[in-house]
Amino acid sequence: MAPIIQIKNLRKSFGDRVLYEDLTIDLVPGETLVVMGGSGSGKSTLLRILMGHLTYDGGNVLVHTHELSQFSRRELNAWRLSVGVLFQTGALFNSMTLRENLALPVREHTDLPEELIDIMIKIYLQLVGLRDSIDRMPSELSGGMKKRGGLARALMMQPRILFYDEPTAGLDPVSSAQVAQLILDLKEKMNVTSVVITHDMKAAFAVADRLALLAERRFHMVGRPEEFRTTTDPLVRQFVDGLLDGPLSAKADQKAYEADLLKRETL
Repeated sequence: MAPIIQIKNLRKSFGDRVLYEDLTIDLVPGETLVVMGGSGSGKSTLLRILMGHLTYDGGNVLVHTHELSQFSRRELNAWRLSVGVLFQTGALFNSMTLRENLALPVREHTDLPEELIDIMIKIYLQLVGLRDSIDRMPSELSGGMKKRGGLARALMMQPRILFYDEPTAGLDPVSSAQVAQLILDLKEKMNVTSVVITHDMKAAFAVADRLALLAERRFHMVGRPEEFRTTTDPLVRQFVDGLLDGPLSAKADQKAYEADLLKRETL
């Protein structure tokens, strides 16, 4: 089955800071790919690149075999409309009810009648367990409810692909489990392809078909959950098990020390 997205030797930097040097991975239809990594490793930046919001310095990002950086404005808009995004906070508009938040993208991008839009809203809110909250304001919703509301809004344009940016961040264990179950349910019921950005290991193992660990400017390991559970790679073991000591700590400390020395030498 041909990949939906192919990332080949991707390079990206911000000034002197090199984020990726040789990032390579494919996303195949129907799978849930979980991208993990430490803070500042570039997980959320990757989603912004895939959405066409950020340029890259080298390599290729192919969407259905076409180079993303060469998309026309019309092609880029079409690609973005085919992707649903759940942001870290849910990103609901505070001045709108849940009903109005869900209606907004459909009103903006289609000519569907209001009666049909209202039916769609109720269907997707029922899917995420929020139909009874349809006329509540975001300020009346808990953190987990806002995430589920954001997910319902992401579904309103019936996307083929879903991007989740830290979907369980800041949630209690029960709410995290509910969001993870929603990701699994959407894959089964709607056959969506998903990219999940997270450092929540419990959620990662619960939803992933494949896992990819971002470290040292590239994907250090890509594999199925069982491979991550059984690997003896010290860097992977430190990240997965949350160990204090290991390659990630040692290299971070050494780089910070060297940078501090070089800075002082120039004074």
